[in-house]
Amino acid sequence: MKSRTITRTIKDPKLLGPFIAPRNEDEYDTAVEVLNQLVDEIGDHPEDPRYRLIETLSALVEVYDAEHRRMPDVSGIDVLRFLIEQHDLNQADLPEVGTQSVVSEVLSGRRQLNVRQIQELAARFGVNAGAFLGPPHPRPENRPKRALRSFP
Repeated sequence: MKSRTITRTIKDPKLLGPFIAPRNEDEYDTAVEVLNQLVDEIGDHPEDPRYRLIETLSALVEVYDAEHRRMPDVSGIDVLRFLIEQHDLNQADLPEVGTQSVVSEVLSGRRQLNVRQIQELAARFGVNAGAFLGPPHPRPENRPKRALRSFP
């Protein structure tokens, strides 16, 4: 495509703002807003010609996120606690993990989630299974012990 054609096609470059790599928070917010609108309007219909815009904006947003929005290091247990709180659940409400006592052991760090539990939790809460694979908390027996004071 010749530059004259591009110039005629893009009369107002500001209109392309959301489709250009975001360089700051305002541009990022605009890109995310447009992406959400497109997803709401188009949904998961790859046959729609506008679907490629979703793919492009998703890639741009993902790159910005990776460069500017570092995710905190949280354990899978922290993620599970957060989801329990956000969904107003208690330990008995998690049959994906097991009985209430098994959930208690997982949340206290005495037991780790297994692959089946992680897959079922990811499906239930609509999150990536990797969310439950964060760095582990130290097991109770590996936590630093307090020094005992000796009395004279």
